[in-house]
Amino acid sequence: MGAAAPAMAQESSYKPGSVFELSYIKVMPGEFENYMDYLSDRWKKSNEFLKKEGVVLSYRVLAINNAREGEPSLVLLIEYKDYATNAQKDAVGKKLNEFMAQTDRSSQAASAARRKMREQRGSMELQELILK
Repeated sequence: MGAAAPAMAQESSYKPGSVFELSYIKVMPGEFENYMDYLSDRWKKSNEFLKKEGVVLSYRVLAINNAREGEPSLVLLIEYKDYATNAQKDAVGKKLNEFMAQTDRSSQAASAARRKMREQRGSMELQELILK
């Protein structure tokens, strides 16, 4: 029993890193440039604000080359510093709404209006494991 104690006390070989959110987007026919305009404007503006707040570390728009049937056109990738508590999400959400001159309701309405340009095909949340 005493021989097992040092092994149990051994530190992990990794530490948790940043959190990645991937959103899978299917852009509707004829709407690619319109959707890219939205990403270049409002989406980028909100992510730049969140970078300044220290919430977002990076963000990317990735095109799916040679997408097969049913696959998305784009992947929106956002790297967050860490998981946020509900209180932290609420606080930064209020700041973002003020910065973007929007409310939760108007933000949801704008998202619904973008349905003509894109279909959200799901998302995935990943956390980096940094090897020691």
